[in-house]
Formats: sequence, structure tokens, C-alpha cells
Amino acid sequence: MRISTPEGDPRDPLRARAKELGFEAVRFARVDAGPQAGENLKRFLAEGRHGSMGWMEAHAERRAAPGILWPEARSVIMLGANYGPDRDPRDVLENRVGGAISVYAQGDDYHDVLKGRLRVLARFVVEKLSSQVKLFVDTAPVMEKPLAQEAGLGWQGKHTNLVSREFGSWLFLASIFTTHELEPDLREEDHCGSCRRCLDACPTRAFTGPYRIDARRCISYLTIEHKGHIALEFREAMGNRIYGCDDCLAVCPWNRFASSAHEARFHAREDLREPTLAALARLDDAAFRQLFRKSPVKRIGRDRFLRNVLIAIGNSGSMALAREAGRLLGDSSPLVRAMAVWALSRLLDRDAFAACAAANFSSETDTDVRAEWAVASALPVSPQR
Repeated sequence: MRISTPEGDPRDPLRARAKELGFEAVRFARVDAGPQAGENLKRFLAEGRHGSMGWMEAHAERRAAPGILWPEARSVIMLGANYGPDRDPRDVLENRVGGAISVYAQGDDYHDVLKGRLRVLARFVVEKLSSQVKLFVDTAPVMEKPLAQEAGLGWQGKHTNLVSREFGSWLFLASIFTTHELEPDLREEDHCGSCRRCLDACPTRAFTGPYRIDARRCISYLTIEHKGHIALEFREAMGNRIYGCDDCLAVCPWNRFASSAHEARFHAREDLREPTLAALARLDDAAFRQLFRKSPVKRIGRDRFLRNVLIAIGNSGSMALAREAGRLLGDSSPLVRAMAVWALSRLLDRDAFAACAAANFSSETDTDVRAEWAVASALPVSPQR
């Protein structure tokens, strides 16, 4: 294997080509992500903080040591693409009849956008270095954030996400592993200091301490990864967040150096920037697939998405939306019907809710829906009523 030298540095054409392709950040690292990353992962899994994300545990050994994933690899080209929003993503939280979708999912699916760029860059790397390559965009057991810190793209902040001095919280990450040994860039140091704004901003108190997150309490996990019913204790705190949550990212002071995305496909689509809950509640499966055909939202499916929408409806205080929730009591999905029950329990007064129960509950056979009725009937009157 060849090691690059300052004279005729082979990294220079790789940087130039990557930037031509739209990657704003290009850095290099050794394959080893550092032993600390592996230890942190082991503790995270041992404490069960990954929730139902069994794929993290299934490939933990390879995730902690990239050399196991591909023993022939010697270097990693770490790449970042800016997806910075053009406004504060927390502004939509004030619109109680609109849904808040995480910034990264308001445009085209970044996996599709970045894979196209990566394939072109990978061919260029093979041509220039005569090496073998493997490319990854959040699709393999690769610890991208520790590798990004090793390469100097940024550091893992107290919220466990990557923070860049240049791009703030808004970088999509991708990587190319190569059998060519390249000189690594300097590792980025932690610049969080005494700040804890990200920790304090979390609506569900998902952080157990700096650099420690319990995914089971995180709204992004609950609305995207979690497949079943969302625990009662988190629903009110979710507000109108229907896919992901940007609070801990948006509050970071390093965002003052960030800029909005140059890539048009990462810009927010107008119909996803602040969609009305009423329109979303009327999506059948075909309409859901059509609306989110290019968005990562499509992967959670219509029923889980409507589960999230109904929780937002329950938090809206809107009697007009109570009609939408009532209509979904007849939905084919027990998950949707159960959340419609909860939404109505939040929006209707006690007598109206009791009448609704009498009209709809007698024929209900699903145990989860029946449980929601029972719990909702015993709840104290909501402050929203």
C-alpha cells in the first residue's frame, strides 16, 4: 500500500472532485474509529437504550471496528453534504393545526441523492488510486459520526450528533472506504464547552447526561423507528411533531455559522414544510405513497405516520380536527384506531367522549384499541377541553 506524501498528495484531486460533485466537506481518516466509540456503543446497547433497533445489536462488533467490516480497508474518505434549513425549524411548532416534519425529510431522500454522487466519486477514486473501494450512506454497520470526528469534519456534541464549526448541525454524512493508505486529517476536538442547550431543549428528556441519549425517549426514535403504540407519557410532549424532531439540533449555538443548503433537492418542499393535519389525516395508502414518494418519510408506512398525525391532532386543541379523528375510528388499522381514541379523549368533553364510546366501542375487538378506550375513559379532564 502506498502512503501519500505532501508532494503530489493524492488527496488533492479527490477533494476537488468531491466538491465538484456537491460535497461541501471532504476529509480523510484511518479506518479505526477509535476504541472509545466502541466502548460507548457497548454501554449504550448493554443499557438497552437502543430500544427496538435490533440491527444495532446484531452488527455491534463490526460497527465498533470498521476493520472487521472490511479487513482490506486502510483509509476512509469522509464526506459531508450541507442540508441547512432556510429558517428555524422550531417555528412550525407554534402552528398547532400543522405538522412538523424534521428538516432532513422535507426534501428528497438524502440516501438517493448522495448515492448517485458517491458512485461517481468512487469510480474516480478507483481510477486515481488503483484501489478497491466500498461506499456507504447510512446503509451498513458503520459508525459515521466517530469516523467524521476522526477525520475532522466535526465533533459529536452533547446531543450525540455531529456538530461542525462551519455547517453547525446540518451535515449528511457519507463515506468511501479504500484499500489505499492515505494520510489522515487531524481529528476535531470537542467545542461544546459548558453549553447544555441541546440537553435542556429535549421535550421528552431523552438525555440522561451529556453525550448520553436514551433513544426510547427520543421523539425521532418514537415517530420513526418505533413500530407500535407510543407510550402515554410522551404523547403530549410530542406536540405537533409527526416525523422526527430537530429541537436539540436547532438550538445549538454553532448554527450561527451555518448556511442553507445549496442542493435544491435538499430544500423543503412547500407541501412538506408545514402540512395541515387535516389533509394528512385523510391520506389512504396510495395517497401517502404519492405524497412521500421521494421522501424518507415513506419508509415508516401510512399507518405509523397516521399514528403520529393523530397524536398531533390530540395536542391541537382543534374541534375541527376532532371530526378527522372521529372518522378514523373506522380505519382498517388498529394502530390508527387506537390513536384516534386518544385524540378524541383530548379534544372532546367527557359527555361527548362517552357518547362517542357508546356509538363506536361496542363492536371493537382489537385489544389495544379497547385498552385505549379504557385508559382514556379514566383520564382526568384535559386542560385543552
